[in-house]
Amino acid sequence: MSMVPSVELPPDQRQTRTRSLVGLLTPGVLWLGVFFVLPLLIVVVYSFATNSPTGKVIWEFSLDSYRVLWGKELFYNAYIRSLVIGLEVTLICALIGYPLSLHMVQAPPARRNVLLFLILIPFWTNFLVRTYAWMLLLSNNGLINSLLVALGFAKQLLYPSEGAVLVGLVYGNLPFMVLPLYASLARFDFTLMEAGSDLGATVVQRFLRIMLPLTAPGLVAGSVLVFIPTVGQFVVSDLLGGAKVDMLGNLLQRLFTRSNPPNWPLGSALALVFMALLTIVVLVYFRTTTEEDR
Repeated sequence: MSMVPSVELPPDQRQTRTRSLVGLLTPGVLWLGVFFVLPLLIVVVYSFATNSPTGKVIWEFSLDSYRVLWGKELFYNAYIRSLVIGLEVTLICALIGYPLSLHMVQAPPARRNVLLFLILIPFWTNFLVRTYAWMLLLSNNGLINSLLVALGFAKQLLYPSEGAVLVGLVYGNLPFMVLPLYASLARFDFTLMEAGSDLGATVVQRFLRIMLPLTAPGLVAGSVLVFIPTVGQFVVSDLLGGAKVDMLGNLLQRLFTRSNPPNWPLGSALALVFMALLTIVVLVYFRTTTEEDR
C-alpha cells in the first residue's frame, strides 16, 4: 500500500493560510463573544450578587439566591412544569410531524411544494400576532365554541387553560419538527421497505427496524429544536394560560420586571440552574441516541 507523502508548505504560504483562516473565524468568534459569552458572564456575575430590600443590586458576593432556589417549592414546580410541557409538546409535534413529513415526501412534486409552502407560511407572521389569533379562536365566543354550539354541544372553557398553552406551543413549534424530518425522509431509500416486505416483515416491523432508525437524525434534530424553545417560553403560557400555567419563563419575567421589588440576582440564578439542567438533559438525549445508533 503506497503512502502519499505530505507536502510542507513554504513559510510565506503558511502565514497567508493562517491569516486567511483567522480572518474567516474572527467575525464568528466576535459575534459569539459579544452576543453569547458576554451576556452569559453578566448573568453569572449577577447570580452571585445581593439584592437589597428596595430591589437594588449590591455587588457583594453571596450564595443567597441559590439557597432560596433550593428551599422554595415554587421554583421546583416551575422547573418540573416547564420540562413536562416541553416533553409533551415535543411528543405531540413528533406524532403529528412524522406522518405529515412522510406524506409530503411521497406526494407528487407540485403538491409537495404546495405543502412546504403551507408549512412555511406561519413564519411570515409575527409569533405574537399568531398567539392573539389563537386567543380569539379559543375564547368563550370564539370560532371553536361557536361551532360546538352549532353542533348541539355546550360551550367549553378552552381559554385560558393548559390545553390552550399546549395548542399554541404545538402550533408555533410544529414547523421546526417537520422540516428536519422532511429533509431526513427525503434521503430515505424506500426500496428498503419493499425489501423488508419481501422478507415477510409487517408494516410495524418495517417502520421500527428500517425507517425509524435511518431517519432518527431528523427526529432528534426536530426534537431538540422544539424542546429547547418550548421550555423557555413565556409569551404563549402568559397569554393562552392566563397566568394560570406558570412556566419558568413567566417566573423569570416576574423576577426581572414585574415583582416588587425586582430581584435580578435570584432571576439570574434561576436561569443559570435551568440552563445547566437543560444542558444535561440534551447531552443525555444525544448520548442515548448515539449509543442506540451504534
